[in-house]
Amino acid sequence: MSLLLNNPAVLTRAREEIDACIGQPVLLLAAADLPKLHYLWCIIMETFRLYPPAPLLVPHESSTDCTVSGFHIPMGTMLLVNTFAIHRDPKLWDRPTSFIPERFEGGKSEGKMFIPFGMGRRRCPAENLGMQMVGLALGTMIQCFNWERVGEDLVDMAEGSGLTLPKEVPLEAFYEARASMVNLLSEI
Repeated sequence: MSLLLNNPAVLTRAREEIDACIGQPVLLLAAADLPKLHYLWCIIMETFRLYPPAPLLVPHESSTDCTVSGFHIPMGTMLLVNTFAIHRDPKLWDRPTSFIPERFEGGKSEGKMFIPFGMGRRRCPAENLGMQMVGLALGTMIQCFNWERVGEDLVDMAEGSGLTLPKEVPLEAFYEARASMVNLLSEI
């Protein structure tokens, strides 16, 4: 939501996509609607590119001596993949620190490596569930409420410390129920 508040045109486009998908009568977003919300998925993937759920993947152990990018790796060495660095590498991504959901349009990524949930046998087993939950939560928040920043300044995106890189400063935002949703929300 922080990235959307800093990029109101992206938020507006996502809301328009959701409204067009749901149609009339107004119903709450459902899991069955998610595959039709292509731009919402672009937003989610771009957010996970910039802020992966875990910046370091599960450790791997070298089973034999090997060479990686010119570095000798002895057998038994623990290796960590730094997704945070890969997702912001200018060799792989155009404008790597910018929030550009359009880079994922058409179901492809602009960069060569998009691995927020890992890869191979050690890929997060809950990736699909997590993506569905994020899609439903974010989509519903966009569908049901108008969102605004508190004040004129951009939302501070500085990362705090920890395994999952929480925001250093918690998000504060104004929201109000959208007129089209007031009746629907009162029935819940």
